[in-house]
Amino acid sequence: MSYCVNPNCPNPENLAYSERCQSCGSRLLLRSRYRVVKALGQGGFGATFLANDEALPGEPSCVIKQLRPSGTAPHVLQMARELFEREAVTLGKIGNHPQVPRLLDYFEEREQFYLVQEYISGSTIQQEVKHIGVFTEAAVKQFLSEILPLLEYIHERKVIHRDIKPANIIRRAQDSRLVLIDFGAVTNQVRQAVVNYSEHTALTAYAIGTPGFAPPEQMAMRPVYASDIYALGITCVYLLTSKSPKDLEYNPTTGEIIWEHHVHVSDHLADVLRKMLEVSVRNRYQTAEEVLRALELEPYLESLSKSLVSQPSGGVKERTVQRLEDSGIYSSNPSGVSGMSVAQVAAAIRARRAKITEGAGVTHAGGTRQRTLTTKSTTLASSCSSSQGQKAQAMRQLDSQNLIAAYLKGRRDFALHNLNLLNLQGANLSETNFHSSQLQRVNLQGANLHNSDFGRASLNRANLRDSNLTKAYLNNADLEGADLRGADLSYAYLQNANLRGANLCGANLTGAKISEEQLALAKTNWMTVRPNGRRGLL
Repeated sequence: MSYCVNPNCPNPENLAYSERCQSCGSRLLLRSRYRVVKALGQGGFGATFLANDEALPGEPSCVIKQLRPSGTAPHVLQMARELFEREAVTLGKIGNHPQVPRLLDYFEEREQFYLVQEYISGSTIQQEVKHIGVFTEAAVKQFLSEILPLLEYIHERKVIHRDIKPANIIRRAQDSRLVLIDFGAVTNQVRQAVVNYSEHTALTAYAIGTPGFAPPEQMAMRPVYASDIYALGITCVYLLTSKSPKDLEYNPTTGEIIWEHHVHVSDHLADVLRKMLEVSVRNRYQTAEEVLRALELEPYLESLSKSLVSQPSGGVKERTVQRLEDSGIYSSNPSGVSGMSVAQVAAAIRARRAKITEGAGVTHAGGTRQRTLTTKSTTLASSCSSSQGQKAQAMRQLDSQNLIAAYLKGRRDFALHNLNLLNLQGANLSETNFHSSQLQRVNLQGANLHNSDFGRASLNRANLRDSNLTKAYLNNADLEGADLRGADLSYAYLQNANLRGANLCGANLTGAKISEEQLALAKTNWMTVRPNGRRGLL
């Protein structure tokens, strides 16, 4: 079929390969090469169409966006032309990213402006929620881990998207990667146009973004990079609830969206989302990198929170702070730590743990204050140790029988434990924290390790054959020489993991966060399911 793009055409559908529209007489072949086959969407900005490029072999599909000015006055057309050209330049600048559609062409024809972009085949995440249901917390964190680096890339090029929402994020069918589309509302932070004419209403209304997803400063035509952070936060709320902003209540006093009671997520993820959704720009995350850093704390906060909650209610924070000060973490902090949140405490603990891992001993100012922390909170005690001797004490040993018995009694925190050589074949240890533990040559064949945390753990030459590692967190884990044949690693987070010599033959890596460089170091075969869902070596 040939589709007419004349906005005033009463019947735009025509027979395939027609030269002119049978209803209005308009030429159907744009720029003598692009044949529009159907409309994809329409808004105040204009319309979007699916087309075929007849000038190329195979007539590949492409997307054509038509900018429709709100009037025909000379100054309106001139402004539309300037906006159009600036957008084309911006898209050309950021279109080299694999998660952004490439700009293929742009042109003006009969006082209509056209952008031609790469066609992305797949479903939007809005469609995913409608067809499959809401996302889990793990899926939202995976979503953020894919989108935030892209957002960082865009912002580094001084571009604000201004229309991030579920309908503008496509999961590409080819490789399951998330692609950000519809840059029609982009603005260049350095050269933002100032609109003074009332005739420009239709153009500027679209440029503001989508109501509900756009924060107050953007609706007031003062967008900043943090405006995209807010829109991404609203998108996450939609993924968790299937509710768009218009279906949620607002606090009439503060203007904040009321969403917490609709979701069931960890306190830390709720805190991250809450800061992404701050109405005040000053209190919101300023960069995508800040959000990524906050999310990296997630694997540690559950055990930390449990250890704090398990203590008597009176003076919990004061005692925790005292312990941190005794361990030397805050000995150089002149302002004290009385106003710290759990996330801030966790950040300090992790910084301390990093120093310990590197073998750096910490000496207090007086050289005499070194207390051994209570063993009731394994994560807190081990991460706050101020010497290698304390680290050795915290790296406690458990045999297979005691570990399984503890798990059956409800214990889920085995961080910083020495579990080398244990036989845990077939054990159910899902959603367990093994962060920074020693698991060398451990036998976990056929074990259920779904959604477990192995961040920075040593799994050197471990037997993980046929194990369930779906959605497992393996960031910076050492898997050198590990046997992962037949293991289910779908949607696992393997970024920065050492896979040198690891056997991934027959493993399922669908949706896993892993690079081609990492896979190149491992053993794979034609039965290995790669992150894009396809089997094979390539």
